[in-house]
Amino acid sequence: MSTADTSAPTTKISIVYYSGTGNVHKLALAAEEAAVKAGAEVRLRRVPEYVEASLAPEFTEWTEAWQENAAAIAAVPTASVDDLAWADVILLGGPGRFGMIAAPLKHFIELAWPLNARGGLQGKVMASFTSTGAPHGGQEATILSLNAVFYHWGGIIVPPGVTDEIMTAPSNGNPYGVSSVSGRQAIPGRLAENVTEDNLAAVAYQTRRMLDVADALRRGRTAADR
Repeated sequence: MSTADTSAPTTKISIVYYSGTGNVHKLALAAEEAAVKAGAEVRLRRVPEYVEASLAPEFTEWTEAWQENAAAIAAVPTASVDDLAWADVILLGGPGRFGMIAAPLKHFIELAWPLNARGGLQGKVMASFTSTGAPHGGQEATILSLNAVFYHWGGIIVPPGVTDEIMTAPSNGNPYGVSSVSGRQAIPGRLAENVTEDNLAAVAYQTRRMLDVADALRRGRTAADR
């Protein structure tokens, strides 16, 4: 990765995520840590639930884990559309639900319609990450759905691809965006235990890659304006 130019403006990144039982939250924290270490100005923002009770109260262990995660992330500021307008780099994360974007994150995306309509999102560097219950639980479909949103926003999509050996680690491998396998059953008191160290290293790499591209774009635009 390139060394940041200390004379250049600080790159601003918003890491906006929805997490049901903690897996995506853990990935988001790793992305935040990587961005801070890279010298970026960071906003870590959570998308809240829009329901007050568990969607599946009959699944007791999942509901307990969901409640535990809600308490654990309560101190994280709530995302707003202003966080998207503010950022040079936007990293969105959320669990896959039947191969689709989880409803709370989709609702947040819909709130950005006025900002998009006035061109407030175009030209920003964007990427996404996810977590699903199984290796073939819709990871790629979820990431590609998020990337389709970025197409509409006019974003510059920066996938991790297979541009670093961490992406070929056994628990990684999705070139479209970093993904983890959360397991089929949430276990209270053991949130995000299935998020591997390689997953965390991959989302950190993805974050640094986005910041590098944003920095290169800024330098190119600055040179073009001279």
